[in-house]
Amino acid sequence: MTAFRCVAIPTATAERFRLTGLDDRGQPVHRRVVDGPGFPCRHCLRLGEPSETMLLASYDLPHPQGVYWTPSPIFLHERACDRFQTANEIAPIVLANAIVSVRSYDAEELCLYDLGGIAAGAAVAPLLERVLADGRVRHINIHTARPGCLLTAVEKL
Repeated sequence: MTAFRCVAIPTATAERFRLTGLDDRGQPVHRRVVDGPGFPCRHCLRLGEPSETMLLASYDLPHPQGVYWTPSPIFLHERACDRFQTANEIAPIVLANAIVSVRSYDAEELCLYDLGGIAAGAAVAPLLERVLADGRVRHINIHTARPGCLLTAVEKL
């Protein structure tokens, strides 16, 4: 597989959400206690633990810009956590997700529809490999397939 890295939200963004209690839309973050499956932190790219408090906030995706740009709801640990930085490893929150959507964009940040696909999180590797191998791809985002929330960006190394 082409070398890659799952890209978590910046630490500065996570700290800003925690310290100010405001998200990228200027709205208050919501506090939620983990009471079931889900609650994927977009900073450490791991799931929240039962009874742990998570923040729910709106995050402005850095890519794509232009017509395909959109904000996304994200969860974030209320406590400090280490930013995910492991190369060539699919993020744990992707693998744990029942169904994910891989979205690819070219240098002009236009969607490459022919590369789009969905897969079970645990079975996403072949889809991601196909996207990473395509020379047109400049930006990749992996989302939850049902609600469409960003899980992680992916960059070629």
